[in-house]
Parts: sequence; structure tokens; C-alpha cells
Amino acid sequence: MPSKTPPDDGGGRAHGAPPPLPVTFRPRRTRLLLLVAGFVMLAVIACLALLLDAAEPAEQAGFLVVAVIVDGVLALLARPKVVADHGGVTVVNLTRVRRLTWPEILAVNLRPGDPWVFLDLSDGTSMPALGIQPGIARHSAIRDARALRALVDAHGTGTESGAPPAAGR
Repeated sequence: MPSKTPPDDGGGRAHGAPPPLPVTFRPRRTRLLLLVAGFVMLAVIACLALLLDAAEPAEQAGFLVVAVIVDGVLALLARPKVVADHGGVTVVNLTRVRRLTWPEILAVNLRPGDPWVFLDLSDGTSMPALGIQPGIARHSAIRDARALRALVDAHGTGTESGAPPAAGR
């Protein structure tokens, strides 16, 4: 299934209009930084482990195991994303994946100081969506949060009972 990134609000799409589905939201700069750092760190430690003449083979293997573990942690940190399609939203966080239907999502919140988007759910809970985070790219996160909010408004019911949302919303 192809995924698209949401267009900028100035890119021919009316402000507040939802992007076409399917769409994937992820912190691209953060992801790139983590994956490149992991690759460079793995390469440097592997070279150092092989170049240490005084190190025993077990010590060299230990260096490599630690490097692979750290690289795995960085890859795990680069995993979060939010995928919206016609059936709903899939939230991929660090270790969990959760599929939500549109009516389950009542609100999309990204308040000043929040580390990532929070989804208010119809069961009364709030769920973090780490795939939209203002860390390095604040403007992209705000744009993505607005796009997801527009999708929720367009596809969800916006109420717990499943009744249509009020016209003034």
C-alpha cells in the first residue's frame, strides 16, 4: 500500500482540509539522525574492535555485541509513526502497535510543551502518538497534527455515542 506524506498547507490544499489517504506521519529528521548515528557508531566500534591488537577475540566480540545492542535501541527509537487510511489510524510507538478506527478518536492534541501528539479516545483514555513530535522539526509536527486533526474531523464521528458531530465544530 503506497503511503504519502501530507502536503504543506500552502501546497494547493485548503487550510484545514484533510490530506488524501493513505498518509504516513513520522518524525523524518529525528529518524534520519538516529539511523545515521546508529550506523556510524556501529561502523566505528567495529573498526576499533578489529584494530585493537591487544584485545582478545572475546573482547572484540563484546565490543561488537554492545554496538549492535546500542544500534538496535537507536533503531527502536526511530520506529514511531502514525498511518492513517480509510479504515482508521495505526499508531506505531516504540514497542506497541495499536489500530484505531476513526470513531474511536475524539481529538488530536499537540499543546505547547508536549513532547508528541496525544489522541483523546472514546473510552476516556488518552494515547500518545510518538510519530508526530515537535523535537527537531516543530513546524512539520504542527502541520502533521493539523492534518491528522482534519482527518479525524472528516472521518470520525467526534462523539462517544457515535452521533454526528455538531456543525459548528
